[in-house]
Amino acid sequence: MALEVGIVGPSGSGKTSLFTALTKTGGGEYGKTNVGMAPIHDERLGALAQVVKARKITLATVRVQDIPGSAQLGNLRQVDALLVVLRGFGADAAPDDDLETFKLELLVADRDHVERRLERVEKQAKSGDARLRAEVDELKKILAHVDAGGALSDYPGELPGELEPLTTKPLIAVVNGPGGIDLKLEAELAELPDEEAAAFRDGSESALEDIAGRLAGALDLITFFTAGEQETRAWTLRNGQTALDAAAAIHTDIARGFIRCEVVNWRDLVELGSHAEVAKQGKQGLEGKTYIVRDGDVLNIRFNV
Repeated sequence: MALEVGIVGPSGSGKTSLFTALTKTGGGEYGKTNVGMAPIHDERLGALAQVVKARKITLATVRVQDIPGSAQLGNLRQVDALLVVLRGFGADAAPDDDLETFKLELLVADRDHVERRLERVEKQAKSGDARLRAEVDELKKILAHVDAGGALSDYPGELPGELEPLTTKPLIAVVNGPGGIDLKLEAELAELPDEEAAAFRDGSESALEDIAGRLAGALDLITFFTAGEQETRAWTLRNGQTALDAAAAIHTDIARGFIRCEVVNWRDLVELGSHAEVAKQGKQGLEGKTYIVRDGDVLNIRFNV
């Protein structure tokens, strides 16, 4: 399942422009919930594809949701991180103040969410279910903690998994305007072919690369690769995940029939020129399900279903 990011922020701040720039969809619709896939560019992928003479190159992607205003924040409880767009243009621009206001909105949304869940679970707990009664007790403590000025992110106990709070998610601020990113320009460049957009930038990196890097850091992501003649592809995992997790990211059938994993470093493959030469030089590892995948690993997963 692809990682998912929600784009949020005050109305008119440029959320839909950021969505358009990230997803290259040709334009998200203002005032509507937009959903798309954002490619993650990685220079290593092209070098690997050249070595194996891949007919197809596929970038890693992140699923992106852009919601209008803040009224639908509850729809983002299952995303992995939040990108909050702040208005940095105009004489009255105050992105720092807007960020604090938005954080308060998240706190209020989480507080209301806890209260609603408590009401629902209290009714269900009348059945006598011990697990539900225990959750009622915990939710009452959580609600008291929030009403006393605390946040769910600093609650000392364990939060029920069903809560999916907004305030515990990584929050990445993007200022739209002077001192930040010109999202209108980035959205326009996203509609151009890559070569034309690069020529316009005159060799400078897209400002969106900074967002991608901050997102990867906030989510503690690594990238691994599968490299073959038919397709060479980049995939993302959380740092610390295993070869079995990597197999599941590719396909559930591969994870179910996992036998072993052949692992090489992307740089070794590029420098030595082939999987056969990497193996000959003793730089290929054979790993099991519990192997911790490292950034830059090229995996060939053997499986049988």
